Amino acid sequence: MGELKAFLDDLVAKYNQPDFIPNDPISIPRRYNKPQDIEITGFVAAMLAWGQRKTIINKCTEFFAYMDHAPHDFILNHSDEDLKPFLQFKHRTFNPTDALYFISFFQWHYQQFATLEEAFITPDTNPDMSSRLNYFFHHFFSLPDHPTRTYKHIPSPIRNSACKRMNMFLRWMVRKDDSGVDFGLWSKISPAELICPCDLHVDRIARRLGLITRKQTDWKTAIELTENLKQMDATDPVKYDFALFGLGIEERYP
Repeated sequence: MGELKAFLDDLVAKYNQPDFIPNDPISIPRRYNKPQDIEITGFVAAMLAWGQRKTIINKCTEFFAYMDHAPHDFILNHSDEDLKPFLQFKHRTFNPTDALYFISFFQWHYQQFATLEEAFITPDTNPDMSSRLNYFFHHFFSLPDHPTRTYKHIPSPIRNSACKRMNMFLRWMVRKDDSGVDFGLWSKISPAELICPCDLHVDRIARRLGLITRKQTDWKTAIELTENLKQMDATDPVKYDFALFGLGIEERYP
């Protein structure tokens, strides 16, 4: 484990850099400065992160162009007329029904809270990430007219999902370092609680390195990976997402 830690630490230093940003969905929230704009754009970018990264970035750019690139102001002050462009929005299985519900949820939430972090703050005494994500799922679908078809776009452990996109979004919001990639906006959730996103690249490399032994990729797999990463850094295990993803992109471990 000591040799693996040294190897991965070097790769974290290599890939956890601003040069990583332009071709990644995190480039979308990086266009904004207002905390709520970063939360909204980061969440949508993460939830739309299916397929080629160039396409994801283009579709997110289109989505926020409909909001005049001022998403928080749009969420709180839009008219019904302002919503019409979203009737044409599609990205893979994400359709206008989903887009309009996302907007409805954000409006409802930000009318009550200053930050999206509050949607993950459970009443539990000692919450873990599983309880936080399940709590968010129920909070997100609190509106009485929520469309059940939109469930597919909000992963949760209660549905045994690996929650790749949600864990990626939380990494962006929670991790704090001086590398200029993750934002570290939130303070009520610790980086030690984060779960490593299991995308195809990370999953493949982690199995090659013996960090995953489960045959399937689900919530338990994400937990297994993160617990192994905690042996190398218990306070910030998800920093190794950069190393595993970078190895996968370079295809150094086929």
